[in-house]
Amino acid sequence: MSNFWSGYIIVLALANIIGVAVLLMWTRRMDISDLAKDGTTGHEYDGIREYNNPLPRWWLITFWGTIVFALIYLVLFPGLGKYPGLLGWTSSGELAKDEQLYKRQYGGLYAEFARTPIPELAQNDRAMQVAGRIFANNCAACHGSNARGGLGYPNLTDKDWLYGGEPEKLLATLTHGRKGVMPAFKEAMGEDGVKEVVAYTLSLSGRIVDPELAKAGQARFAICASCHGASGLGNQALGAPNLTDTTWLHGGSEAQVMNTVLYGRNNVMPAFDQILGPERVHLMAAYVYYLANVRR
Repeated sequence: MSNFWSGYIIVLALANIIGVAVLLMWTRRMDISDLAKDGTTGHEYDGIREYNNPLPRWWLITFWGTIVFALIYLVLFPGLGKYPGLLGWTSSGELAKDEQLYKRQYGGLYAEFARTPIPELAQNDRAMQVAGRIFANNCAACHGSNARGGLGYPNLTDKDWLYGGEPEKLLATLTHGRKGVMPAFKEAMGEDGVKEVVAYTLSLSGRIVDPELAKAGQARFAICASCHGASGLGNQALGAPNLTDTTWLHGGSEAQVMNTVLYGRNNVMPAFDQILGPERVHLMAAYVYYLANVRR
């Protein structure tokens, strides 16, 4: 923080506190000799008269107490620009203390989980209870509290995997994240060409489509085959989905598939290595494995 902004914050904070104190003193010393003799301010609305009674003493003392508290707080804790406070407290230091306490309490437990192979760990009820809480805090926002996902977010409870559901693949996905890109084909194929490709794509999963469109789309599908394979079975190395089943990440209606091919899709799975650390990533990989293979 520059000296200018530090000074600006100091002046602004102290000016507010001083201003409140001045306002309290000014209102206590106001000349009320010209007010009505009946103890009111002379204001009346709808039959209600405003009396000029002083604040209760406890209320006034509370006001002054908040001002004193604010000044003491700003002396002890950071709040005035770059001034660190007499206690030297920082949010990063508080976080570090909490992390050390957490490691002392649970470090051994996570280390034990990390030494256990993922398929075996997925059978550990206690480990899965812990993992479920981590999932709720970090993954449920996208995949849902029941892990069944939604449009654009994969269902983790089935066996349909974009990048593979083996333990090492799950670990790699959680550790490094994934970036899936489906290019837009509106310019390359035109809307008529996209309709043909979509018809052929839907026919791969047994859908009833216009046979003429599907036949024309089969030839155009050669462009798509570089990722999805000639038979449309997908490619987990690229994260290209299987087009022959009934699982559709962005919706399987004709309109939704058309939209995907016309305009493309971009999906990002964040990397959790720095967020959770390797031990908890290992535990989460076991939990995802558990969702698809163990939980009933």
